[in-house]
Amino acid sequence: MHFKEVDYGNYRIFAGAIERTRAYGYVAAVVVMRLEHGRPLHEVFRDENMAGGYGWPSPAEALRHAVREGQRAVSSRPPLRPCGALVA
Repeated sequence: MHFKEVDYGNYRIFAGAIERTRAYGYVAAVVVMRLEHGRPLHEVFRDENMAGGYGWPSPAEALRHAVREGQRAVSSRPPLRPCGALVA
């Protein structure tokens, strides 16, 4: 297993490249946590079998894909509102 952590704005992306047991390559996985005061607060996105279990030829490629998809998941989220903020 290979892992990488990337801070992206108010989020931390935990990417993984897991060697496939019965086939060639590495499966990409990602967990995205929202940060508060620099510490992970709660999970906002998870995909443990990205791209339908596609076998990436190297751990670096699987990690790159996982980080990119984690960033995409964060970018598509609505902006955070402060606690108690009213929605118009």
